Amino acid sequence: VQLQASGGGLVQDGGSLRLSCAASGLVFRIYDMSWYRQAPGKQRELVAGITSRGITNYADSVKGRFTISRDNAKNMVYLQMNTLKPEDTGSYYCYAEDFRNRYWGRGTLVTVSS
Repeated sequence: VQLQASGGGLVQDGGSLRLSCAASGLVFRIYDMSWYRQAPGKQRELVAGITSRGITNYADSVKGRFTISRDNAKNMVYLQMNTLKPEDTGSYYCYAEDFRNRYWGRGTLVTVSS
């Protein structure tokens, strides 16, 4: 199983980025997918999740600014991030989970400059 995240980079305060996660080696449509992030010196935290049925949930800190979506035909999950803030800086990780298995991808770094 591979979860390949991409789309990170350096952006100014108030800017936007779109993260993508390409999944392979699993039956993507049955997995709940999430994005986590980890800032330097802090614990990894849930940013947004989308279930296999398309139900979404968000951390309070990103509600109204971030949107998670998935494309089961392409085995892809996305995170559209708008109105970025310096506190959104961190490594963003893609995560897949079903009733039995859990998988992490490698992170993609997002840096928001003030």
